[in-house]
Amino acid sequence: MRYADPSANRDLLGNRTLLFIFICAFALVTLLQQILYGRNYIKRDLQSGWQSDDPLANWTGFFNVTDDQAVQSGSDSSSRYFEFYKGPFEYNSSRCLELRNEILDVKVLSMVKQSELFDRWKSLQMCKWALNVTEANHFKSTLTRCCNAPSFLFTTQKNTPLGTKLKYEVDTSGVYHINQEIFRMFPKAKPSVARCITGTLARRGSAEEVPEVVMSNRMEAECDSLHTPGSCQAKDTAVHCISGGQGRCNLPPISEKYSADVGVKTDVVTVNPSIITDRFHKLEKWRRPFFRVLQVYPNASVLLPAFYNTRNTDVSIRVKYVLDDFESPQAVYYFHPQYLVNVSRYWLSQGVRAKRISTGLILVSAALELCQEVHLFGFWAFPMNPSGLYITHHYYDNVKPRPGFHAMPSEIFNFLHLHSRGILRVHTGTCSCC
Repeated sequence: MRYADPSANRDLLGNRTLLFIFICAFALVTLLQQILYGRNYIKRDLQSGWQSDDPLANWTGFFNVTDDQAVQSGSDSSSRYFEFYKGPFEYNSSRCLELRNEILDVKVLSMVKQSELFDRWKSLQMCKWALNVTEANHFKSTLTRCCNAPSFLFTTQKNTPLGTKLKYEVDTSGVYHINQEIFRMFPKAKPSVARCITGTLARRGSAEEVPEVVMSNRMEAECDSLHTPGSCQAKDTAVHCISGGQGRCNLPPISEKYSADVGVKTDVVTVNPSIITDRFHKLEKWRRPFFRVLQVYPNASVLLPAFYNTRNTDVSIRVKYVLDDFESPQAVYYFHPQYLVNVSRYWLSQGVRAKRISTGLILVSAALELCQEVHLFGFWAFPMNPSGLYITHHYYDNVKPRPGFHAMPSEIFNFLHLHSRGILRVHTGTCSCC
């Protein structure tokens, strides 16, 4: 007689039971997320009005008013952002404090949908921005302890003496011996451009999104017409309505086609050695075409990551020889590799996990140490602007970055947090000009 197993038809912690447990756990986690991260919005819906110290004190729920003189909603009838409103509201008002906290409550980018992050950011635009001196000084001290841009942003004769065996940023097993010829190329101390960097960043390598950064000791005016007239929402645009110097990354076009929006003033221009390799044959053949490109920025110093890896060094040094051969007064500077290592490690600790941080983030980090107040224009890492309109990757092309090389959304996410803390200001909307 054949033996019958009494448990044969039972699912004793088998696949079906485990699947049921997994579904229940997933539902529980989802419910907890809704409770934890959505309570602010539930509270907003149930509120009958705002506190008496804020404008529009009787405002409740969601608006969908289209009158030009009133508050307007976005395309979504349930949007909490209004492109036209009677404001802006004071920085220290309870309403603005709540809106800033809604950004800061998002600890990691994956906590919310992209559209929800846009919604929170757009709502915050109803508030005036003010520099939080305490927060800014604390953040500056943190960066100085880890990175020290005033002393190590550039390779100089002071921080890299003759005979130094300089370690590369990436090829850490290799070193570059600083001989007399190379030593003479370095400035004796930090160049004047390092005292306060003002930058407009365009593109790194052959296909990287590097947004624009504008940094100055004193912002005298915001800039109008950054990408399209009256808009500051484009990526990789230029600012021409600001005091102080201005820099651009990787030889972006500033021809007549773009100059009305991006300006022409340039005090420093960075060049990725891969551009020299791909477009100018490593400067091993004809050098005049490269020199002519640099003449578009006649008064600009040239900045290169010569010690990023061993492949970058020779081609970066040839840039100095080219300018000397053509008797150009343009100076050539090189990033210090240890500064790049340190600043990358810092932002890794802040959640920016990528093969390499962008040039934009490098220069923003330096500016936060070197400048009293930092404003960013054109920084964005998404295919749509905050209003949901599709925009090109750069102001002059739509070349996408190499997948996995940068973590641009994480960088922008950190900038939005710094904006909410009053450390720097991110401009993504229409600007008023001087």
